[in-house]
Amino acid sequence: MDTTTDHAADRDRAAAVSETHTGIVFFAGERAYKVKKPVDLGFVDLTTRRERRRVCHREVELNRRFAGDVYLGVAELSGPGDEPPEPIVVMRRMPAGRRLATLVAARRPVEEPLRAVARTLAAWHAQAPRGPHISEQGSRDALRQRWRDSFEQVRPFHGRSIGAAEAAEIEERVLRFLAGREPLFRSRIQAGRIVDGHGDLMATDIFCLDDGPRILDCLEFDDRLRWLDGLDDASFLAMDLERLGAPGLAERFLYWYAEYAADPAPASLRHHYVAYRAFVRAKVACLRHAQGDAAAAAQIDPLTELTLRHLRAGAVGLILVGGLPGTGKSTLARSLGDRLGCAVLNSDVVRKELAGIPPDQSAAAPYGTGIYSPAHTERTYATLLGRAETLLEQGESVVLDASWTVAEHRTLARLLARRTHADLFALRCEAPPALAEQRMRARTGGPSDADPEIAAAMAARSAPWPEADVIDTSGPADKAVEQALSIVRPHGAEHVWPRRPQLPPG
Repeated sequence: MDTTTDHAADRDRAAAVSETHTGIVFFAGERAYKVKKPVDLGFVDLTTRRERRRVCHREVELNRRFAGDVYLGVAELSGPGDEPPEPIVVMRRMPAGRRLATLVAARRPVEEPLRAVARTLAAWHAQAPRGPHISEQGSRDALRQRWRDSFEQVRPFHGRSIGAAEAAEIEERVLRFLAGREPLFRSRIQAGRIVDGHGDLMATDIFCLDDGPRILDCLEFDDRLRWLDGLDDASFLAMDLERLGAPGLAERFLYWYAEYAADPAPASLRHHYVAYRAFVRAKVACLRHAQGDAAAAAQIDPLTELTLRHLRAGAVGLILVGGLPGTGKSTLARSLGDRLGCAVLNSDVVRKELAGIPPDQSAAAPYGTGIYSPAHTERTYATLLGRAETLLEQGESVVLDASWTVAEHRTLARLLARRTHADLFALRCEAPPALAEQRMRARTGGPSDADPEIAAAMAARSAPWPEADVIDTSGPADKAVEQALSIVRPHGAEHVWPRRPQLPPG
Protein backbone atom coordinates (compact mmCIF):
# COMPACT_ATOMS: atom_id res chain seq x y z
CA MET A 1 0.00 0.00 0.00
CA ASP A 2 1.33 3.42 -0.98
CA THR A 3 1.01 5.40 2.26
CA THR A 4 2.62 8.47 0.67
CA THR A 5 -0.19 8.66 -1.85
CA ASP A 6 -2.79 8.10 0.87
CA HIS A 7 -1.36 10.93 3.00
CA ALA A 8 -1.37 13.25 -0.02
CA ALA A 9 -4.99 12.38 -0.75
CA ASP A 10 -5.92 13.02 2.88
CA ARG A 11 -4.30 16.43 2.72
CA ASP A 12 -6.23 17.24 -0.43
CA ARG A 13 -9.51 16.43 1.36
CA ALA A 14 -8.72 18.25 4.62
CA ALA A 15 -10.52 21.47 5.47
CA ALA A 16 -8.61 24.61 4.54
CA VAL A 17 -9.09 28.25 3.67
CA SER A 18 -7.41 30.59 1.16
CA GLU A 19 -7.82 34.34 0.71
CA THR A 20 -7.24 36.79 -2.14
CA HIS A 21 -7.87 40.53 -2.38
CA THR A 22 -11.42 39.89 -3.69
CA GLY A 23 -12.51 36.57 -2.18
CA ILE A 24 -12.20 33.74 0.32
CA VAL A 25 -12.17 30.07 -0.68
CA PHE A 26 -13.16 27.34 1.79
CA PHE A 27 -12.04 23.78 1.07
CA ALA A 28 -13.91 20.81 2.49
CA GLY A 29 -13.76 17.23 1.21
CA GLU A 30 -14.10 17.09 -2.55
CA ARG A 31 -15.48 20.60 -2.88
CA ALA A 32 -14.28 24.20 -2.84
CA TYR A 33 -16.60 27.11 -2.01
CA LYS A 34 -15.71 30.65 -3.02
CA VAL A 35 -17.24 33.70 -1.32
CA LYS A 36 -16.74 37.21 -2.68
CA LYS A 37 -15.52 39.90 -0.27
CA PRO A 38 -17.72 43.02 0.03
CA VAL A 39 -14.85 45.32 -1.02
CA ASP A 40 -14.40 48.32 -3.29
CA LEU A 41 -10.84 48.39 -4.67
CA GLY A 42 -11.45 51.02 -7.30
CA PHE A 43 -11.09 48.62 -10.20
CA VAL A 44 -13.76 46.31 -8.72
CA ASP A 45 -16.74 47.13 -6.48
CA LEU A 46 -18.32 44.14 -4.72
CA THR A 47 -19.99 46.03 -1.90
CA THR A 48 -23.55 45.00 -2.88
CA ARG A 49 -24.90 41.45 -2.60
CA ARG A 50 -26.54 41.85 -6.00
CA GLU A 51 -23.17 42.55 -7.63
CA ARG A 52 -21.52 39.66 -5.79
CA ARG A 53 -24.26 37.32 -7.07
CA ARG A 54 -23.85 38.59 -10.64
CA VAL A 55 -20.08 38.13 -10.47
CA CYS A 56 -20.45 34.59 -9.07
CA HIS A 57 -22.70 33.51 -11.95
CA ARG A 58 -20.40 35.24 -14.43
CA GLU A 59 -17.40 33.46 -12.94
CA VAL A 60 -18.98 30.04 -13.45
CA GLU A 61 -20.07 30.89 -16.99
CA LEU A 62 -16.68 32.18 -18.07
CA ASN A 63 -14.51 29.58 -16.37
CA ARG A 64 -16.42 26.69 -17.90
CA ARG A 65 -14.70 27.70 -21.16
CA PHE A 66 -11.39 26.47 -19.70
CA ALA A 67 -12.44 23.95 -17.02
CA GLY A 68 -16.03 22.86 -17.58
CA ASP A 69 -15.83 19.92 -15.20
CA VAL A 70 -14.51 22.02 -12.30
CA TYR A 71 -17.09 24.82 -12.00
CA LEU A 72 -20.27 23.14 -10.73
CA GLY A 73 -22.52 26.16 -10.21
CA VAL A 74 -23.66 28.89 -7.79
CA ALA A 75 -25.25 28.08 -4.42
CA GLU A 76 -26.35 30.20 -1.47
CA LEU A 77 -24.99 30.31 2.05
CA SER A 78 -27.66 31.14 4.61
CA GLY A 79 -26.91 32.72 7.96
CA PRO A 80 -29.00 33.07 11.14
CA GLY A 81 -32.01 35.34 11.26
CA ASP A 82 -33.42 37.22 8.32
CA GLU A 83 -30.09 38.10 6.71
CA PRO A 84 -30.25 37.41 2.96
CA PRO A 85 -28.25 34.41 1.75
CA GLU A 86 -24.75 34.97 0.36
CA PRO A 87 -23.96 33.63 -3.14
CA ILE A 88 -21.06 31.18 -3.36
CA VAL A 89 -19.31 29.51 -6.27
CA VAL A 90 -19.21 25.71 -5.90
CA MET A 91 -16.25 23.93 -7.48
CA ARG A 92 -14.70 20.52 -7.71
CA ARG A 93 -11.63 20.61 -5.50
CA MET A 94 -8.31 20.29 -7.29
CA PRO A 95 -5.37 18.35 -5.78
CA ALA A 96 -3.09 20.96 -4.20
CA GLY A 97 0.02 18.97 -5.03
CA ARG A 98 -0.74 19.28 -8.75
CA ARG A 99 -0.81 23.07 -8.66
CA LEU A 100 1.59 24.47 -11.29
CA ALA A 101 3.06 26.97 -8.82
CA THR A 102 3.78 24.17 -6.36
CA LEU A 103 5.45 22.02 -9.01
CA VAL A 104 7.56 24.95 -10.23
CA ALA A 105 8.67 25.79 -6.68
CA ALA A 106 9.66 22.17 -6.16
CA ARG A 107 11.58 22.19 -9.47
CA ARG A 108 9.47 19.33 -10.78
CA PRO A 109 9.36 18.81 -14.57
CA VAL A 110 6.43 20.81 -15.98
CA GLU A 111 7.42 21.36 -19.60
CA GLU A 112 4.77 19.07 -21.03
CA PRO A 113 1.81 20.40 -19.02
CA LEU A 114 3.05 23.92 -19.65
CA ARG A 115 3.16 23.23 -23.36
CA ALA A 116 -0.41 21.90 -23.06
CA VAL A 117 -1.47 25.13 -21.34
CA ALA A 118 0.04 27.12 -24.21
CA ARG A 119 -1.81 24.96 -26.71
CA THR A 120 -5.10 25.25 -24.80
CA LEU A 121 -4.79 29.01 -24.51
CA ALA A 122 -3.93 29.47 -28.19
CA ALA A 123 -6.81 27.19 -29.18
CA TRP A 124 -9.26 29.24 -27.13
CA HIS A 125 -7.93 32.49 -28.55
CA ALA A 126 -8.43 31.14 -32.07
CA GLN A 127 -12.18 30.73 -31.45
CA ALA A 128 -12.73 33.38 -28.78
CA PRO A 129 -15.33 36.13 -29.28
CA ARG A 130 -14.11 39.15 -31.23
CA GLY A 131 -15.67 42.40 -32.33
CA PRO A 132 -15.17 46.16 -32.45
CA HIS A 133 -16.02 46.59 -28.75
CA ILE A 134 -13.45 43.93 -27.86
CA SER A 135 -10.82 45.20 -30.29
CA GLU A 136 -11.09 48.67 -28.81
CA GLN A 137 -9.60 47.36 -25.55
CA GLY A 138 -6.49 46.22 -27.43
CA SER A 139 -5.73 49.65 -28.81
CA ARG A 140 -2.67 51.62 -27.79
CA ASP A 141 -4.85 54.25 -26.13
CA ALA A 142 -6.84 51.72 -24.09
CA LEU A 143 -3.66 50.07 -22.83
CA ARG A 144 -2.17 53.45 -22.00
CA GLN A 145 -5.28 54.34 -19.98
CA ARG A 146 -5.03 51.08 -18.02
CA TRP A 147 -1.40 51.86 -17.24
CA ARG A 148 -2.33 55.39 -16.16
CA ASP A 149 -5.10 54.08 -13.93
CA SER A 150 -2.58 51.81 -12.24
CA PHE A 151 -0.09 54.66 -11.90
CA GLU A 152 -2.72 56.73 -10.11
CA GLN A 153 -3.72 53.86 -7.84
CA VAL A 154 -0.09 53.28 -6.86
CA ARG A 155 0.89 56.95 -6.53
CA PRO A 156 -0.19 57.21 -2.86
CA PHE A 157 2.31 54.46 -2.04
CA HIS A 158 5.36 56.16 -3.62
CA GLY A 159 8.20 56.33 -1.15
CA ARG A 160 6.30 54.05 1.23
CA SER A 161 5.43 50.67 -0.23
CA ILE A 162 7.10 51.25 -3.62
CA GLY A 163 10.26 53.17 -4.45
CA ALA A 164 9.52 56.62 -5.85
CA ALA A 165 12.46 56.56 -8.30
CA GLU A 166 11.53 53.13 -9.60
CA ALA A 167 7.89 54.11 -10.03
CA ALA A 168 8.91 57.25 -11.94
CA GLU A 169 11.17 55.26 -14.28
CA ILE A 170 8.41 52.73 -14.92
CA GLU A 171 5.97 55.47 -15.86
CA GLU A 172 8.48 57.23 -18.14
CA ARG A 173 9.45 54.03 -19.96
CA VAL A 174 5.86 52.87 -20.42
CA LEU A 175 4.63 56.15 -21.87
CA ARG A 176 7.68 56.41 -24.14
CA PHE A 177 7.14 52.94 -25.57
CA LEU A 178 3.44 53.50 -26.14
CA ALA A 179 3.93 56.96 -27.68
CA GLY A 180 5.85 55.56 -30.65
CA ARG A 181 4.06 52.24 -31.20
CA GLU A 182 0.51 53.11 -32.29
CA PRO A 183 1.01 51.36 -35.68
CA LEU A 184 2.01 48.17 -33.84
CA PHE A 185 -1.19 48.08 -31.81
CA ARG A 186 -3.27 48.98 -34.86
CA SER A 187 -1.73 46.05 -36.75
CA ARG A 188 -2.51 43.71 -33.84
CA ILE A 189 -6.17 44.74 -34.05
CA GLN A 190 -6.23 44.31 -37.83
CA ALA A 191 -4.76 40.82 -37.45
CA GLY A 192 -7.56 39.80 -35.07
CA ARG A 193 -5.25 39.40 -32.07
CA ILE A 194 -7.62 41.07 -29.59
CA VAL A 195 -9.90 38.46 -27.98
CA ASP A 196 -12.12 37.68 -25.01
CA GLY A 197 -9.47 35.78 -23.08
CA HIS A 198 -8.71 34.57 -19.57
CA GLY A 199 -7.33 37.81 -18.13
CA ASP A 200 -5.79 36.47 -14.92
CA LEU A 201 -3.58 33.52 -15.85
CA MET A 202 -1.60 32.62 -12.74
CA ALA A 203 0.43 29.52 -11.89
CA THR A 204 -1.52 29.11 -8.63
CA ASP A 205 -4.73 28.63 -10.63
CA ILE A 206 -3.43 25.99 -13.05
CA PHE A 207 -3.50 22.32 -12.09
CA CYS A 208 -1.48 19.72 -13.98
CA LEU A 209 -3.69 16.61 -13.97
CA ASP A 210 -3.04 13.30 -15.70
CA ASP A 211 -5.70 13.99 -18.32
CA GLY A 212 -4.52 17.52 -19.02
CA PRO A 213 -4.25 20.87 -17.29
CA ARG A 214 -7.19 22.69 -15.71
CA ILE A 215 -7.05 26.47 -15.98
CA LEU A 216 -9.16 28.17 -13.30
CA ASP A 217 -10.17 31.58 -12.03
CA CYS A 218 -10.41 33.79 -15.10
CA LEU A 219 -11.17 37.48 -14.66
CA GLU A 220 -14.92 37.94 -14.34
CA PHE A 221 -15.64 41.26 -12.65
CA ASP A 222 -14.87 43.55 -15.63
CA ASP A 223 -15.20 42.31 -19.21
CA ARG A 224 -13.00 45.11 -20.52
CA LEU A 225 -10.03 43.76 -18.54
CA ARG A 226 -10.56 40.33 -20.11
CA TRP A 227 -10.76 41.76 -23.64
CA LEU A 228 -7.12 41.87 -24.51
CA ASP A 229 -4.34 40.91 -26.86
CA GLY A 230 -3.81 37.15 -26.77
CA LEU A 231 -0.12 37.77 -26.14
CA ASP A 232 -1.03 39.93 -23.14
CA ASP A 233 -3.10 36.99 -21.82
CA ALA A 234 -0.17 34.59 -22.17
CA SER A 235 2.29 37.10 -20.74
CA PHE A 236 0.51 37.04 -17.39
CA LEU A 237 1.57 33.42 -16.85
CA ALA A 238 5.06 34.15 -18.19
CA MET A 239 5.36 36.92 -15.60
CA ASP A 240 4.15 34.62 -12.85
CA LEU A 241 6.62 31.89 -13.79
CA GLU A 242 9.47 34.38 -13.73
CA ARG A 243 8.24 35.71 -10.38
CA LEU A 244 8.46 32.13 -9.10
CA GLY A 245 12.10 31.94 -10.13
CA ALA A 246 11.67 30.13 -13.44
CA PRO A 247 12.54 32.64 -16.21
CA GLY A 248 13.51 29.83 -18.57
CA LEU A 249 10.05 28.32 -18.27
CA ALA A 250 8.52 31.74 -18.82
CA GLU A 251 10.49 32.17 -22.02
CA ARG A 252 9.63 28.72 -23.31
CA PHE A 253 5.95 29.15 -22.50
CA LEU A 254 5.73 32.37 -24.52
CA TYR A 255 7.60 30.70 -27.37
CA TRP A 256 5.17 27.77 -27.36
CA TYR A 257 2.19 30.10 -27.21
CA ALA A 258 3.52 32.18 -30.13
CA GLU A 259 4.12 28.98 -32.09
CA TYR A 260 0.61 27.60 -31.52
CA ALA A 261 -0.99 31.01 -32.08
CA ALA A 262 1.18 31.72 -35.17
CA ASP A 263 1.96 35.06 -33.57
CA PRO A 264 4.96 36.99 -34.97
CA ALA A 265 4.89 39.69 -32.26
CA PRO A 266 8.17 41.57 -31.68
CA ALA A 267 10.14 40.87 -28.51
CA SER A 268 9.45 44.40 -27.28
CA LEU A 269 5.72 43.67 -27.08
CA ARG A 270 6.32 40.48 -25.10
CA HIS A 271 8.46 42.43 -22.66
CA HIS A 272 5.89 45.22 -22.43
CA TYR A 273 3.03 42.89 -21.60
CA VAL A 274 5.10 40.97 -19.04
CA ALA A 275 5.99 44.29 -17.44
CA TYR A 276 2.35 45.35 -17.44
CA ARG A 277 1.31 42.16 -15.67
CA ALA A 278 4.10 42.51 -13.11
CA PHE A 279 3.08 46.08 -12.34
CA VAL A 280 -0.56 45.08 -11.89
CA ARG A 281 0.60 42.49 -9.36
CA ALA A 282 2.75 45.11 -7.64
CA LYS A 283 -0.29 47.39 -7.47
CA VAL A 284 -2.40 44.63 -5.93
CA ALA A 285 0.35 43.95 -3.39
CA CYS A 286 0.34 47.64 -2.44
CA LEU A 287 -3.42 47.57 -1.98
CA ARG A 288 -3.31 44.39 0.10
CA HIS A 289 -0.56 45.82 2.25
CA ALA A 290 -2.74 48.86 2.85
CA GLN A 291 -5.57 46.50 3.88
CA GLY A 292 -3.32 45.11 6.61
CA ASP A 293 -1.69 42.15 4.84
CA ALA A 294 1.86 42.44 6.17
CA ALA A 295 3.13 39.63 3.92
CA ALA A 296 2.17 41.59 0.78
CA ALA A 297 4.93 44.13 1.44
CA ALA A 298 7.63 41.60 0.60
CA GLN A 299 6.18 41.08 -2.88
CA ILE A 300 6.33 44.71 -3.99
CA ASP A 301 10.07 45.20 -4.57
CA PRO A 302 10.58 41.96 -6.57
CA LEU A 303 7.56 42.76 -8.74
CA THR A 304 8.77 46.32 -9.27
CA GLU A 305 12.20 45.00 -10.27
CA LEU A 306 10.59 42.50 -12.65
CA THR A 307 8.58 45.32 -14.23
CA LEU A 308 11.64 47.47 -14.77
CA ARG A 309 13.73 44.58 -16.07
CA HIS A 310 11.28 43.92 -18.88
CA LEU A 311 10.63 47.57 -19.69
CA ARG A 312 14.37 48.11 -20.04
CA ALA A 313 14.82 44.98 -22.12
CA GLY A 314 11.85 45.89 -24.30
CA ALA A 315 12.94 49.44 -25.01
CA VAL A 316 12.91 50.07 -28.76
CA GLY A 317 16.28 51.26 -30.01
CA LEU A 318 17.83 52.70 -33.15
CA ILE A 319 21.49 51.70 -33.19
CA LEU A 320 23.81 53.40 -35.67
CA VAL A 321 26.93 51.35 -36.32
CA GLY A 322 29.35 53.38 -38.39
CA GLY A 323 32.96 53.89 -39.29
CA LEU A 324 35.29 53.87 -42.24
CA PRO A 325 35.69 50.82 -44.48
CA GLY A 326 37.62 47.96 -42.90
CA THR A 327 36.88 48.99 -39.31
CA GLY A 328 34.60 45.97 -38.74
CA LYS A 329 31.28 47.79 -38.54
CA SER A 330 29.36 45.16 -40.50
CA THR A 331 30.73 42.35 -38.33
CA LEU A 332 29.72 44.25 -35.22
CA ALA A 333 26.29 45.12 -36.63
CA ARG A 334 25.53 41.49 -37.46
CA SER A 335 26.67 40.32 -34.03
CA LEU A 336 24.53 42.93 -32.28
CA GLY A 337 21.55 41.89 -34.35
CA ASP A 338 22.06 38.27 -33.33
CA ARG A 339 22.53 39.04 -29.65
CA LEU A 340 19.66 41.51 -29.36
CA GLY A 341 17.20 40.00 -31.82
CA CYS A 342 17.29 43.24 -33.85
CA ALA A 343 16.68 43.84 -37.52
CA VAL A 344 19.94 44.78 -39.29
CA LEU A 345 19.85 47.03 -42.35
CA ASN A 346 23.07 47.36 -44.34
CA SER A 347 23.60 50.44 -46.52
CA ASP A 348 25.74 48.54 -49.07
CA VAL A 349 22.96 45.98 -49.56
CA VAL A 350 20.28 48.67 -49.87
CA ARG A 351 22.46 50.70 -52.25
CA LYS A 352 22.82 47.79 -54.65
CA GLU A 353 19.20 46.76 -54.29
CA LEU A 354 18.11 50.24 -55.41
CA ALA A 355 20.41 49.93 -58.41
CA GLY A 356 19.08 46.45 -59.28
CA ILE A 357 22.43 44.80 -58.55
CA PRO A 358 22.84 41.59 -56.49
CA PRO A 359 24.56 42.35 -53.15
CA ASP A 360 27.57 40.14 -53.85
CA GLN A 361 28.15 41.57 -57.35
CA SER A 362 30.87 44.19 -57.65
CA ALA A 363 29.87 47.74 -58.56
CA ALA A 364 33.27 49.24 -57.84
CA ALA A 365 33.74 52.78 -59.13
CA PRO A 366 35.93 55.78 -58.30
CA TYR A 367 34.87 57.70 -55.21
CA GLY A 368 31.65 59.67 -55.73
CA THR A 369 30.72 58.03 -59.05
CA GLY A 370 28.42 55.24 -60.22
CA ILE A 371 26.11 53.95 -57.48
CA TYR A 372 28.30 55.89 -55.03
CA SER A 373 27.33 59.24 -56.49
CA PRO A 374 25.95 61.83 -54.02
CA ALA A 375 22.43 61.46 -55.44
CA HIS A 376 22.41 57.67 -55.08
CA THR A 377 23.91 57.94 -51.63
CA GLU A 378 21.10 60.30 -50.55
CA ARG A 379 18.54 57.87 -51.93
CA THR A 380 20.23 55.00 -50.08
CA TYR A 381 20.14 56.73 -46.71
CA ALA A 382 16.54 57.89 -47.23
CA THR A 383 15.49 54.31 -47.96
CA LEU A 384 17.49 52.99 -45.02
CA LEU A 385 15.83 55.40 -42.62
CA GLY A 386 12.36 54.88 -44.14
CA ARG A 387 12.58 51.13 -43.60
CA ALA A 388 13.90 51.67 -40.10
CA GLU A 389 10.92 53.90 -39.29
CA THR A 390 8.44 51.21 -40.27
CA LEU A 391 10.24 48.65 -38.10
CA LEU A 392 10.56 50.99 -35.11
CA GLU A 393 6.85 51.80 -35.20
CA GLN A 394 6.16 48.06 -35.16
CA GLY A 395 8.24 47.61 -32.02
CA GLU A 396 11.38 46.26 -33.67
CA SER A 397 14.76 47.62 -32.64
CA VAL A 398 16.98 48.33 -35.62
CA VAL A 399 20.72 48.29 -36.28
CA LEU A 400 21.71 50.53 -39.19
CA ASP A 401 25.05 49.49 -40.67
CA ALA A 402 26.51 52.37 -42.71
CA SER A 403 29.53 54.66 -42.66
CA TRP A 404 27.58 57.64 -41.17
CA THR A 405 30.38 59.98 -42.23
CA VAL A 406 27.92 62.72 -43.30
CA ALA A 407 26.56 64.82 -40.43
CA GLU A 408 23.23 65.47 -42.18
CA HIS A 409 22.51 61.73 -42.36
CA ARG A 410 23.11 61.43 -38.61
CA THR A 411 20.75 64.36 -38.00
CA LEU A 412 18.03 62.57 -39.97
CA ALA A 413 18.58 59.46 -37.85
CA ARG A 414 18.34 61.51 -34.66
CA LEU A 415 15.07 63.06 -35.84
CA LEU A 416 13.76 59.59 -36.69
CA ALA A 417 14.53 58.33 -33.19
CA ARG A 418 12.79 61.34 -31.68
CA ARG A 419 9.76 60.89 -33.94
CA THR A 420 9.36 57.21 -33.07
CA HIS A 421 10.29 57.63 -29.38
CA ALA A 422 13.15 55.18 -29.80
CA ASP A 423 16.43 55.18 -27.87
CA LEU A 424 19.28 56.32 -30.14
CA PHE A 425 22.76 54.82 -29.86
CA ALA A 426 25.70 55.87 -32.04
CA LEU A 427 28.65 53.49 -32.27
CA ARG A 428 31.73 54.42 -34.31
CA CYS A 429 34.08 51.55 -35.09
CA GLU A 430 37.81 52.23 -35.13
CA ALA A 431 40.79 50.07 -36.07
CA PRO A 432 44.42 50.88 -36.94
CA PRO A 433 44.73 51.92 -40.60
CA ALA A 434 47.05 49.00 -41.41
CA LEU A 435 44.55 46.49 -40.01
CA ALA A 436 41.63 48.14 -41.84
CA GLU A 437 43.59 48.00 -45.11
CA GLN A 438 44.45 44.36 -44.53
CA ARG A 439 40.79 43.53 -43.99
CA MET A 440 39.71 45.31 -47.18
CA ARG A 441 42.33 43.56 -49.30
CA ALA A 442 41.36 40.16 -47.85
CA ARG A 443 37.67 40.51 -48.76
CA THR A 444 36.15 38.14 -51.29
CA GLY A 445 32.61 38.90 -52.42
CA GLY A 446 30.17 40.63 -50.12
CA PRO A 447 28.24 43.87 -50.60
CA SER A 448 31.07 46.34 -49.90
CA ASP A 449 33.15 47.63 -52.83
CA ALA A 450 35.39 49.92 -50.76
CA ASP A 451 39.17 49.70 -51.19
CA PRO A 452 41.98 51.57 -49.38
CA GLU A 453 41.87 54.45 -51.86
CA ILE A 454 38.13 54.98 -51.36
CA ALA A 455 38.58 54.65 -47.60
CA ALA A 456 41.21 57.44 -47.69
CA ALA A 457 38.88 59.69 -49.69
CA MET A 458 36.04 59.04 -47.24
CA ALA A 459 38.29 59.78 -44.26
CA ALA A 460 39.30 63.13 -45.77
CA ARG A 461 35.66 64.17 -46.12
CA SER A 462 34.26 62.59 -42.96
CA ALA A 463 32.45 65.01 -40.61
CA PRO A 464 33.37 64.81 -36.91
CA TRP A 465 31.12 62.51 -34.88
CA PRO A 466 31.85 63.48 -31.27
CA GLU A 467 28.57 62.15 -29.84
CA ALA A 468 29.34 58.59 -30.94
CA ASP A 469 30.78 55.98 -28.60
CA VAL A 470 34.02 54.62 -30.03
CA ILE A 471 34.24 50.83 -30.35
CA ASP A 472 37.73 49.40 -30.67
CA THR A 473 37.51 46.61 -33.24
CA SER A 474 41.22 45.83 -33.43
CA GLY A 475 40.94 42.90 -31.01
CA PRO A 476 38.69 39.84 -30.83
CA ALA A 477 35.21 40.39 -32.24
CA ASP A 478 33.57 39.20 -29.01
CA LYS A 479 35.31 41.93 -27.06
CA ALA A 480 33.95 44.63 -29.37
CA VAL A 481 30.46 43.14 -29.11
CA GLU A 482 30.57 43.16 -25.30
CA GLN A 483 31.71 46.79 -25.33
CA ALA A 484 28.82 47.71 -27.62
CA LEU A 485 26.31 45.76 -25.50
CA SER A 486 27.41 47.59 -22.38
CA ILE A 487 26.38 50.81 -24.13
CA VAL A 488 23.09 49.80 -25.75
CA ARG A 489 21.96 47.59 -22.86
CA PRO A 490 23.50 49.24 -19.78
CA HIS A 491 21.13 47.36 -17.45
CA GLY A 492 22.37 43.99 -18.66
CA ALA A 493 22.09 42.27 -22.01
CA GLU A 494 21.35 38.99 -20.23
CA HIS A 495 17.78 40.21 -19.67
CA VAL A 496 17.07 40.31 -23.40
CA TRP A 497 15.22 37.22 -24.53
CA PRO A 498 16.41 35.90 -27.90
CA ARG A 499 13.88 35.30 -30.65
CA ARG A 500 13.99 31.54 -30.18
CA PRO A 501 14.73 30.25 -26.66
CA GLN A 502 16.62 27.11 -25.86
CA LEU A 503 14.00 24.38 -25.77
CA PRO A 504 14.25 20.97 -24.13
CA PRO A 505 14.61 17.93 -26.45
CA GLY A 506 11.39 16.85 -28.11
